[in-house]
Amino acid sequence: MNWLEDKVVFITGAGEGIGKVVVNRFLNEGVAGIVAFDLIDDRLAELQSTYGDRIETVCGDVRNLKDNEKAVELAVSKFGKLDVFVGNAGVRDGRKRLEDMGEKELHQGFDDVFGINVKGYMIGAAAVREELVKIRGCIVLTLSTSSFYVGSGPIYTASKHAALGLMRALAHELAPDIRVNGVAPSGTPTSFSDADSLVEPDSARTAIRTGGPNSNILHRQTEPEDHAAAYVLLASDQSAVMTGSVINSDAGRGVSVASQR
Repeated sequence: MNWLEDKVVFITGAGEGIGKVVVNRFLNEGVAGIVAFDLIDDRLAELQSTYGDRIETVCGDVRNLKDNEKAVELAVSKFGKLDVFVGNAGVRDGRKRLEDMGEKELHQGFDDVFGINVKGYMIGAAAVREELVKIRGCIVLTLSTSSFYVGSGPIYTASKHAALGLMRALAHELAPDIRVNGVAPSGTPTSFSDADSLVEPDSARTAIRTGGPNSNILHRQTEPEDHAAAYVLLASDQSAVMTGSVINSDAGRGVSVASQR
């Protein structure tokens, strides 16, 4: 039996990178349906074309409560329930150093990154709470090695530390009705974008290749597919006693950081 058989999932940032791979993996695991949420309609159209009526799509902003509520309502009306919320949408900070930030970066840049990476997760959790309580569902949040270590700019690093704190706070508050866990990937090549307020608009959506095969103790470049199994486990009943936990799919980054101290 597939671990996610008959579950209904709402996932943000579903149109690219890790989110897109998780959508594919969940469908292969036999989910009853997915509501794919993304800011860019073309990505959602591609998903719809690929998977047909196995998914529904919502084009929206994770910072907007009504957009999130629309996704929840769609899940219930189309598939009859909602079992899992995967908060995955995020933006980077262009590795902008404090000394290079002006007023725009300090204010709008900070608000944009925290708005998506932290507030977006909280609003998503608020939107799904009532439905997940009904069936003792679960939440899985995409964190990062930057939730634990320094490696990006201060705004992104602070936002991911905050997302880890939010995950733990929600796990405590929503127990025993809803489990809340996280996945912390290491640097992975995707089209994961920087906030427009922190970089030049023409360069905001460029593919990244962070690290590489020689940047971790496993000597391999992590790819989006490498992280999908962690989401499967945390979204399934196989992790029934896990809440407030993080799976570090980081190719040993935590070990190597600890060894340098």
